[in-house]
Amino acid sequence: MKAIINGKIILDDQILTGQVLLYNETIEKIIPDTFFSANSADLVIDAEGKYVSAGFINLHIHGCHGFDAMDDTPEALDTIREGMAQSGVTAFLPTTMTYDFPTIYRSFDQIRAAMGKKMGAKILGCHVEGPFISEVYKGAQSSKYIITPDFSYLEPYKDIIKIVTIAPEKLVDDTFMKECKKNHIVVSMGHSSATYEEAMAAIAAGVGQVTHLFNGLQPLHHRRPSVVGAALDTAVTCEIIADNVHVHPAMQRLVYKIKGKDQLILITDSMRACMLPDGESELGGQVVIVKDQIATLRDGTIAGSVLTMNEAIRRFWLNTGVPLQDVIRLATINPAKELMIYDKMGSIAVGKEANLTFFDDNIFISQTIVEGHVVYQKD
Repeated sequence: MKAIINGKIILDDQILTGQVLLYNETIEKIIPDTFFSANSADLVIDAEGKYVSAGFINLHIHGCHGFDAMDDTPEALDTIREGMAQSGVTAFLPTTMTYDFPTIYRSFDQIRAAMGKKMGAKILGCHVEGPFISEVYKGAQSSKYIITPDFSYLEPYKDIIKIVTIAPEKLVDDTFMKECKKNHIVVSMGHSSATYEEAMAAIAAGVGQVTHLFNGLQPLHHRRPSVVGAALDTAVTCEIIADNVHVHPAMQRLVYKIKGKDQLILITDSMRACMLPDGESELGGQVVIVKDQIATLRDGTIAGSVLTMNEAIRRFWLNTGVPLQDVIRLATINPAKELMIYDKMGSIAVGKEANLTFFDDNIFISQTIVEGHVVYQKD
């Protein structure tokens, strides 16, 4: 049995002090520190007053440390998963982009092979962001390979695909939605020029999420609400990039007032330049310039982010002023529920995987644990 002492333990709706967290590969129990004897544990970790949270879950991340999920090398995913652990992420979905399917399939093969590895953050599967998107709101993705949603392209990899982003206005019938539902794949609206009516119809048909709310979508207009209006008008879950570049702090506050603590998921949408200094990088085969930690194409189009999950949490917390445990929920409980794995991870509860991260008041990560094993320790 291992033990964590002197930590501020973040649960679903409260933060505990004066308690000891006992774990092996799963959470065993939480007991008052007065009942704990260090001699009874195989390992004692002193949190030194830091917060101890369930590990963060990132559902939308392309890369970091100079590597991308599309790189088609084991080294790329190994490096990304180590970078995730450094930012408090214990599980994530490497996210692919709009390319030809032979190229996408090679990335899928790498992701499938990496899922069983025991190192860094866990790979839960993948998020397919493109090629089933809008040419109008493609963002930093290439229009060359954009196609109509067709499940046959996903069929060979339905075991690893957890989320697929589509532009719902491109659906030709209900086949795609039915197949995704049958295979427990979350369909997310994104990079879309859909009208409010088209978006509402898609939600009624089973779309359960919106990809990076506000970004890559027709802007909200009082006479043409678009996907954004539909997202705010329903209980659909919304991803949000809280880097203060993609979404202004005032809009973060407004969205939280509307969606609350249960319908938002913090993501990073970070690209290979994440965790690197400013300079020239690449995304989806296009040159990206990172200046002052803002990533854009040469024409000024925002090209993903260089945001880390711990920084997203810090900024959203500062921007909204909501209780810390409610912000943490957006990076733990909500993504776990979205992937229907909340019985296994996403909160500190007896029987769940011991996926944990330690941080201070500035959300600086000092240690990350995956299934009971330390995968990151700050020097």
